[in-house]
Amino acid sequence: MIRNGGQVVYEAKGDTLVVRVGGEIDHHSAVAVRVGIDEKIAAERPGRVLLELSRVDFMDSSGIGLVMGRYRNLQKTGASLHINGAPPNIYKVMKLS
Repeated sequence: MIRNGGQVVYEAKGDTLVVRVGGEIDHHSAVAVRVGIDEKIAAERPGRVLLELSRVDFMDSSGIGLVMGRYRNLQKTGASLHINGAPPNIYKVMKLS
C-alpha cells in the first residue's frame, strides 16, 4: 500500500472522520489510499474529513491529486476537508498547488 512502513488509519470522532496517513504517497500508492478513503467516506458519511499528514515522508503530484479529488467529492456532499500536521516539505508542495 504505502511504502516505507506507511499506513492509513481511520478514526471516527463524532461527525469527523480522521484519516492518518504515513509513509510515501506517490503514483504507486495513491490509488489504494484513494479507494480506501472513498470507501470509508461512503460508509461513514462524515460532515468533516481531517487528513492527518504528520507521518508522510514524501508526496508527489499523485498525492496532491488524491487530496484535491477528495476535496471536490466532499464539496458535492456539503462536507469539508481539513489538513493537519503536514511536514514542511509536504506543506510546500501543497501550497504551490
